[in-house]
Amino acid sequence: MPYITARDGVRLYYEEAGSGTPIVFVHEFGGDSRSWEPQMRYFTRRYRCITYAARGYLPSDVPEDVERYSQQIAVDDIADVMDGLGIDSAHVVGLSMGGFATLHFGLRYAARARSLVVAGAGYGAEKQYEEYFRNVSLEVARKFEELGAPEFSKTYAQAASRIIFQVKDPRGWQEFADMLAEHSSIGSARTMQGVQARRPSIYDLEAELRRMQVPTLVIVGDEDDHCLQPGIFLKKTVPASGLLVLPKAGHTINLEEPALFNQFVGDFLATVEQGKWLPRDPRSQPAEIMKTS
Repeated sequence: MPYITARDGVRLYYEEAGSGTPIVFVHEFGGDSRSWEPQMRYFTRRYRCITYAARGYLPSDVPEDVERYSQQIAVDDIADVMDGLGIDSAHVVGLSMGGFATLHFGLRYAARARSLVVAGAGYGAEKQYEEYFRNVSLEVARKFEELGAPEFSKTYAQAASRIIFQVKDPRGWQEFADMLAEHSSIGSARTMQGVQARRPSIYDLEAELRRMQVPTLVIVGDEDDHCLQPGIFLKKTVPASGLLVLPKAGHTINLEEPALFNQFVGDFLATVEQGKWLPRDPRSQPAEIMKTS
């Protein structure tokens, strides 16, 4: 199996296919390197595509020390994967936990980010739910440790924002749930404790986000309730950003709506490559309703 060794010695499993400008796909908490298969199959026609399993996700290493997991470490792992493959800069596409890491990558490694796709990123960001999210993250970690992934995945896979996926595509949802059941129980618990429960709210990053010039596409489903307002916040804050809201869609959006996801991301990448994805024109003032003079 192909591995890249991160700066702290943790081995990260990766897959790559295609040639051309690189795209790095960063998976969500409930997914793994396999979660991007519809995108790998589509984008390898024109791009060099890389997907990898985050630390704590087999067949990558699963450190037992919670201090080997954090938002910053997750961001550095993206850079280490790129370094290991000799990639100077890439388009980075992330979902949920991976979307947060992608956004932070744009802040920390802006020169190496050709663009960012930040999908389904919002859980724990809303200030009024911040304490609840941290507590429920720790409870989820406890459940993974006590019950194990094969058993607790049956509950986790039926979260509110994944029901629409189950309803519209039972076969696709079942495949997602089956993969979740194969995750490392310890890796899932440590990821929840070290990354999810400790990461900062994106609202606390407003000043940094306003300075970030990386072209960014924010994607949310309209039934992914706790990502909607954070998505609007990112649109209003990140200068060169666009917001895509897909109707009747939930959290697992790249698997739930692969055709739409691929279409819009493909158009976004092409626009970026042409140098046409620009910051909002300063003449377009958000406070203005009608022009009178």
